[in-house]
Amino acid sequence: MNAQTTLSEKGQVVIPKDVRDALGFVPGQRLEVIRSGNGVFLRPVQQKSGRTTDEILARIREIRPPYMGPPATIEEMNAAVDAMFAAKSKDEI
Repeated sequence: MNAQTTLSEKGQVVIPKDVRDALGFVPGQRLEVIRSGNGVFLRPVQQKSGRTTDEILARIREIRPPYMGPPATIEEMNAAVDAMFAAKSKDEI
């Protein structure tokens, strides 16, 4: 996906529509400008929700009741993560 554009006298650059569409850029979206060698890299700025960590955790607790069973071992957690990735890999095949 290579494209060309022109730098205006005000230092503005238009990102071609097909590139914006492919990357999901929308009007008003903030982009981080990162120097890279002899050029620049544009990356979308992650939007924050505006909520505190305590507010987010409280909402998670409302959705999901606390686990009341015995604590899981590291081995059990690793096996669960492995199983999740194995199932996801099957879905992608």
